[in-house]
Amino acid sequence: MIKRLKKINVVRKMSATAFFLASKLPVRKKLVMFESFSGKQYSCNPRAIYEYMRENYAEYDLVWSVNKKHQTKFKENGIPYVERLSVKWFILMARSAYWVTNSRMPNWIKKPRHTTYVQTWHGTPLKKLVSDMDEVRMPGTTKEKYVENFHREASNWDYLISPNSYSTTIFKRAFKYSNRILETGYPRNDMLVLGNNEETINNIKRKFNIPSEKKVLLYAPTWRDHHNKGPGSYHFNMQLDIDAFKHAFSDEYVLLLRMHSFISDKLAIEENEFVKDVSAYYDINELYLISDILITDYSSVFFDYAILNRPILFFAYDLDEYRDDIRGFYFQLEKQAPGPVVKTTTELIEAIKEMKQVEGDSFSAFSSQFCSLEDGQATKRVVDELFGESKGVVR
Repeated sequence: MIKRLKKINVVRKMSATAFFLASKLPVRKKLVMFESFSGKQYSCNPRAIYEYMRENYAEYDLVWSVNKKHQTKFKENGIPYVERLSVKWFILMARSAYWVTNSRMPNWIKKPRHTTYVQTWHGTPLKKLVSDMDEVRMPGTTKEKYVENFHREASNWDYLISPNSYSTTIFKRAFKYSNRILETGYPRNDMLVLGNNEETINNIKRKFNIPSEKKVLLYAPTWRDHHNKGPGSYHFNMQLDIDAFKHAFSDEYVLLLRMHSFISDKLAIEENEFVKDVSAYYDINELYLISDILITDYSSVFFDYAILNRPILFFAYDLDEYRDDIRGFYFQLEKQAPGPVVKTTTELIEAIKEMKQVEGDSFSAFSSQFCSLEDGQATKRVVDELFGESKGVVR
């Protein structure tokens, strides 16, 4: 193990040196590099910004950084990309004028002075972040090391996108971030405003072979820091009784299972007309649009889904452990959640049967606090601020 760690450190030092040397090559002032979830997806805020720029800023060269195992989507759709950590990647990233990503870069990379680093991030936080965390359960690190590395990375960000004032306050403190914040709403959520119509929804349903008359339940839980097999490799222990769900809802609904991108193991379930594993699908926004009810736990997905004003249920079977021992929350889920919080499949089934629409005053208050900037124009505000006439709210 010691020899392996030494070898890794040597490779990182060599990579850092190579990247530094490449950064001395002439700058490509119109090159924008995009990356989503460490090169695993074509999704989220980087995708929204990319597609807007592709239509409105043709003078820029737009290229994606993509993990070797996740290139199919880009190849099939003619999306310009480079393999992450390849020689070409080193050269393009080092010469690029802009980076747009929703997750961290490798710790050994030093951002060139000529590069503007736009960190879009990827959610409104319920779970405590970085220095606000009481304990770090992630493998291969300590809290002190994790916080130090994260703060070092955040010091490289020139811009950070925030979906609301609540997140802005947390980001500044937890990330120890002092550069420019664009409090604009999330670009990725524009689609939830502009695409929330019958034609779009039916087109997406056809992709998944879901009959238009069927309703959709979307189960999208988060990952558990302590359920891991090593750094970057997490597993999910399915607590939802799928057979009970099928018995209760197969005549009316289809159940979609969407695991977090950190989950490395494929779900051990038998897919059929009722249940589909859509964890590998690249864009969760399309799943939101076709879903009539969201089932989640502590994932930030519920903040985005609330934009649709549709029912949300919280299947929080390990609430006490997760809240008190694993991660910790910024507010009391039981009191402020925009929907019922349950702990068993039986309770969840009953809650779905009883839930016909979102709850009035409490849901409206939640939406007002967290979704007020989501008007379908967030991408334009961000891109105008970065590349054109400034119309965003800069703080």
